[in-house]
Amino acid sequence: MKIKLTLEEKLKLLTGKNLWEIDDLGGKLPTFFMSDGPHGLRKMRFNGNYWEDIPSNAYVNNVNLANTWNKDLARLQGNLIAEDCIDNNVDLLLAPGVNIKRTPLCGRNFEYFSEDPFFAGQMAKAYIEGVQEKGVGSCLKHFAANNREVRRSNQSSEVDERTLHEIYLEAFRIALEAKPFAVMCSYNPVNGIYASENKHLLKDILRDEFHYQGLIVSDWCAVHNGAKAVKAGLNLRMPFDKDAYDQLLEGYKKGLISDKDIDESVEYIIKATEKAQENKKAQKVQLNKQERLDKALEIAEESIVLLKNNGVLPLNSKEKALIVGELDAHPYLGGGGSAYVRSEIQQKPLSAILNEKGFDSIATKHCFLDTCNPFNSDREAVRLAEKVDVSIILVGDNKMTEGEGYDRASIKLNEREETLIRTVAENSLKSIVVIEAGSAIDMSGWIDYVDAVIFAGYLGDVANQAIANILTGEVCPSAKLSETFLESIEDHPLGTYAGEGSYETYDEKLYVGYRGCDEYGIVPMFPFGFGLSYAEFEYSNLKIKKLKEDEFEVSFDIKNVSDIDAKEISQVYVRDVTAMVDREYKSLKGFSKDLIKAQETKRVSIVLDRHAFAFYDVNNKEYYVENGRFEIMVGSSSEEIWLNDFIDIELDEDKQHSIY
Repeated sequence: MKIKLTLEEKLKLLTGKNLWEIDDLGGKLPTFFMSDGPHGLRKMRFNGNYWEDIPSNAYVNNVNLANTWNKDLARLQGNLIAEDCIDNNVDLLLAPGVNIKRTPLCGRNFEYFSEDPFFAGQMAKAYIEGVQEKGVGSCLKHFAANNREVRRSNQSSEVDERTLHEIYLEAFRIALEAKPFAVMCSYNPVNGIYASENKHLLKDILRDEFHYQGLIVSDWCAVHNGAKAVKAGLNLRMPFDKDAYDQLLEGYKKGLISDKDIDESVEYIIKATEKAQENKKAQKVQLNKQERLDKALEIAEESIVLLKNNGVLPLNSKEKALIVGELDAHPYLGGGGSAYVRSEIQQKPLSAILNEKGFDSIATKHCFLDTCNPFNSDREAVRLAEKVDVSIILVGDNKMTEGEGYDRASIKLNEREETLIRTVAENSLKSIVVIEAGSAIDMSGWIDYVDAVIFAGYLGDVANQAIANILTGEVCPSAKLSETFLESIEDHPLGTYAGEGSYETYDEKLYVGYRGCDEYGIVPMFPFGFGLSYAEFEYSNLKIKKLKEDEFEVSFDIKNVSDIDAKEISQVYVRDVTAMVDREYKSLKGFSKDLIKAQETKRVSIVLDRHAFAFYDVNNKEYYVENGRFEIMVGSSSEEIWLNDFIDIELDEDKQHSIY
């Protein structure tokens, strides 16, 4: 689009029109509308006095989507939310987030995929593809190293270059293969410079190293100096700020930004408006609102992780069950903040769904509100527990505990819930705990009292139906954890450390999540990649085929040795045996989720490309594969490795660094 703009118009274009739109310059340019996600559309409308959320479908949170380990379902979720966007004239969805779960205390972990950058990148890439193939733009965020919410607007993430690339930028690098419409910078400074003003992040890495050619937008109110931001490579400052234009004009007059700097950002915005118009021509809605929720149920069912089962699950229809907890009728939809979806759906109670399925189920009038008498409601739960065959206790964290702008104070459930679990379990023949939360939970105070534990996460509008289908065995559990669950926060390398106020040093470097467990000898309660099934599987017959000198095909057999058709998630980890630099013991480099019928054996093949063996060479600013021996490990979790073998890489010595 060739259009002549005055300096005034250009500066207006860089600063947004209102809370959600760019300035159309009085009709000279088409605008585009942005809205939050990623678990459902959070579009806001102005009612004459203030902006309010419109009702929308609430889908599973990203913590759940990640636990499916299913890229097809990540693409499907992208499709569903994109159709909601189309229905509501939203052009750009501000999602997904791929920030690494460095600490389980981060209040926004429910929005993110994983502690592992390779895995997070793969799932985000599929999600973005799902959104954008429907003609809606996706905005990848938050670039970069935004790994906690407390003091996110002013505490600098102090991280060395290799760790920055291998842990905190790698998910972005992979997700960018989907060519997202936009990338959003984070609030925090990185190594002392705000992300919105960080030339190293926005130009040197995002533009030059990652070759990104789309729009770079700020997080809302993340810009401190508009001129410095434009100079660093930021294109669009959001939302509208009455001082933003004057700040840019002053910077221009002082020579802090040039016409070239301004024109570069203006060009990216104009290209974005053109892209938004092209996208509209390709938009097509295939499902109505209810049909999208029906599809969402498939995602939810595959996202529920079975963590413990002493034979109590699936439920026996001849046994009477008690449902304990207010979540029976009011399940948690998700964490708080900009990702929270306003839903108008009143879910049917879990107890009622079980009864409809032919199970004899009753529920307590239990609740955890301040207006409740805890003694009376707990006493009722114990009284009923003594009269049934199995008690199902629903607990978790609500949006006030996990959300944007604040971190969790603890990874334990609240004291009353822990007491309730122990008390009911002690008075029950059998007991099951279902956890509705967005991140890792410390279960050490009560897990030995109960027979089964389900991590349900945040399931949105289909929560109770999905949980019921797992409990009754209509659906076989197939999810696995995308983050490590420790016995306590004290076991975590960071513990409760939250920085020094103005900065936080990333001293653990590469050793995040399961990498830290390997390095420091930490035994997790439930490891990364762990999840039980109603079926059982056996791994065998590992073969490794060289495709190129630095590319290999790993294949192996998985046999379902049970009488239940089920899906199994297999994982491939790589260890650099002869590394010349400090490397983690092992890292995830491939995974597959496969339906394997009862007594069937399936051959699984996973290709490892050069990045599976590379580390980031800070001297040459590129990923480098070092010749030597590598161990290939195949398992069902990061702690359950069933098969292993070794390969040797022998690239041209002229392309290798000299060694002694």
